[in-house]
Amino acid sequence: MESHLKTAESRIIAFIDIGTNSIRLLLVQHYEDSYRIITQQKETVRLGEGEFGSSDYLQPEAMNRAIWVCSKFAELARSYAAEEIIAVATSATREAENQDQLIQRLRHEAGIEVSVISGREEARLIYLGVSSGANLNHHNTFFIDIGGGSTEIIVGNQNEYFYLDSLKLGAIRLASLFPADAKGVITPAKYALLQQYVRNTAVRSIQKIKDLAIELAFGSSGTIENLAEIASRRFFKRHLQRDDFLHYQQLQELIAYLCSLSLEERKKVPGMNPERADIIIGGGAIIATLMEELGLERLYISERGLRDGLLVDYLNRHETIPHENRMTFRERSVIQLGKACGFDEFHANKVAELAEELFDSAAETGLHNYGPWERELLEYAALLHDIGAFLSYNNHHMHTAYLIRNADLLGFNQTEITIMASTAFFHRKTAPRKKHPEFSFLEKPVQKIVILLSTVLRIAETLDRSHTGLVSHAKFINHPENITLEISAFQDCQLELWGLQNHQKTIENLFGKNLEITVIREVPLPEISK
Repeated sequence: MESHLKTAESRIIAFIDIGTNSIRLLLVQHYEDSYRIITQQKETVRLGEGEFGSSDYLQPEAMNRAIWVCSKFAELARSYAAEEIIAVATSATREAENQDQLIQRLRHEAGIEVSVISGREEARLIYLGVSSGANLNHHNTFFIDIGGGSTEIIVGNQNEYFYLDSLKLGAIRLASLFPADAKGVITPAKYALLQQYVRNTAVRSIQKIKDLAIELAFGSSGTIENLAEIASRRFFKRHLQRDDFLHYQQLQELIAYLCSLSLEERKKVPGMNPERADIIIGGGAIIATLMEELGLERLYISERGLRDGLLVDYLNRHETIPHENRMTFRERSVIQLGKACGFDEFHANKVAELAEELFDSAAETGLHNYGPWERELLEYAALLHDIGAFLSYNNHHMHTAYLIRNADLLGFNQTEITIMASTAFFHRKTAPRKKHPEFSFLEKPVQKIVILLSTVLRIAETLDRSHTGLVSHAKFINHPENITLEISAFQDCQLELWGLQNHQKTIENLFGKNLEITVIREVPLPEISK
């Protein structure tokens, strides 16, 4: 019980996604400009079991399971003093003739009000959840989420969606419509019928999406994650990793293999979630068929989905910060990590500001040719450079690198995480060296980026060594014979200047020129009496 988490500056909010196969809980602490996840829970209930064959009704046993889990999730949320519980139900509930019975029982027995959302609204929320955890920029991206009763497909980029649809295709639904034989084997003939059913159901959406020039594809849901885990074990002999994807040809081979097995054999396949063994082929057929029809060679895997979309939607509706001043999801993720580690926000922002000035001036004067992408990673590394002190100040650069690598920062690929972690690691003590284990495993282009960014971060951190913001600005000036580091300060900054002497050789080695340091004394603006 952690009701003490609630403060005057924050609210505890719970989000519950009542799906056809599983029920998920997301419990967060929401501040004015950020949030932190308290806990995430998931239980398989098979709410749609027995609904998609000859019956259009939720079965009593399935409803009992769902109500029990929702009651436990609601109790957990209230134990944290949650002020609001936002619950939605999807395909199994919206198609059921007796949905009112479930909603009323959830109201009286679990104490929660549940909204039954449309398929398009489900697709919109999935888009918000998945896109907020990926770096898409302006790439036209195809999203697919396979539930138990429906499949949501979306096309959009980082900022907006262009197409939303919900198809009556789902892992449980297809398992009901195309049952396996007595042993659980799916014959080639039955799988071919299954795929044709998927094509017929999705034909109009496929035609529209083909005109949208897809550049990337992301898949979410337990079915897709489980197939990706099995593929990773089968083809690469390892667990699924960040930035992994499902390759179409490997998926085809994997599905053919799973179809040939009995249910009991399928449950024992490395990586298989036994609770999905009876429905996973239907889900696989949906993915494989749509990938084939849309010409998609790879499908990246996202752990995010509808419940994350509920959070993003809530934040969008409740943020008090003007839209133009809101943080991007990457910035928000970084700031949340910093706050979770109790970072010195003033110092972190000052170091980031100085680092960006140094990076920009070095680029403008021809000292490097890197651009906005490297600059953004430098900013985030600067904001997080001291978070390792949360564990221990001694060797805190090592702890910082570990936290960055393992904090599941949203929207960053593995290369970006590696650059930020390595940059933060080398912001103090030794400079990057070829034999150093934190550096030697990096590819050469990444090594060059880390050398520049870590050196700039070293300088910026040193320029706020006293954590008092004495240095207001800093920039490089490139001369034919040497370079100048010009520092503007409001008062004596001798501590910062002493620190710079320790980095002079590193700077000179990086740029291949002698370094001169000049200080411009600024006059602070007079305070205006109120």
